[in-house]
Amino acid sequence: MENGIVKPMLRSLLISYVLSGILLAALAFALYKLRLKEGQVNLMVYAVYLLTCLCGGFLAGKRIRQRRFFWGLLSGLLYFLVLFAVSWAMNMAVMGICALGGTIGGMLS
Repeated sequence: MENGIVKPMLRSLLISYVLSGILLAALAFALYKLRLKEGQVNLMVYAVYLLTCLCGGFLAGKRIRQRRFFWGLLSGLLYFLVLFAVSWAMNMAVMGICALGGTIGGMLS
């Protein structure tokens, strides 16, 4: 990819993740205050993902100005891949912490 494409893609992803953070924080506050049901929360999380990916795809297409469909699709896929990688890494960290805690607990017993 040439430099004229990398910067707009990175910027669209950054804006998508900042918007996700803001909207998910608002959703967490709403969950706390309104005591929403789990099904409602899941639906709202999917709505946040849709809205933020729509925003990222719009920004990528607007800045690159050619093959907008493709760059919007790539923006959404990259959003997912980063989200997946972070989630996987966090799960691996949690697994390591649990294994470490269990090992230390076993050693101290």
